[in-house]
Amino acid sequence: MDYIKKATRERGQKKGLSYAGELLPAEAHKLMQAGARLVDVRTKPEMIYVGKVPGSTAVEWQTYPGSRENPEFLAELAALVPKDTPVVFLCPSGVRSPSAAEAATRAGWKEAYNVLEGFEGDKDAEGHRGTVG
Repeated sequence: MDYIKKATRERGQKKGLSYAGELLPAEAHKLMQAGARLVDVRTKPEMIYVGKVPGSTAVEWQTYPGSRENPEFLAELAALVPKDTPVVFLCPSGVRSPSAAEAATRAGWKEAYNVLEGFEGDKDAEGHRGTVG
């Protein structure tokens, strides 16, 4: 596990990130197997429409409608994930999850990570997700 955390930390340092780092999906899976908690930060309507990610905990980063930051995000996260437990944030595109990892780090989580590519993968040549990554 240390080699994953080291690679993740190095990736993050190159980008100047404040949180523990960025994980490739396979790395995130290995951390979850070792006890990290996966937190899906999509909105409640997205959860209903698309479905849940197996093994994840849902905590909205933004509210719907309006896409405003969820003022209860940190309180909801604290109720579900202890601050000494590694937490891995995920969203469809990897756009919202870095903000969640940054906020969690500022609030005292020791290891907050972002999953690169999101669960839909990177955009392909036509700008669509779900075919690459």
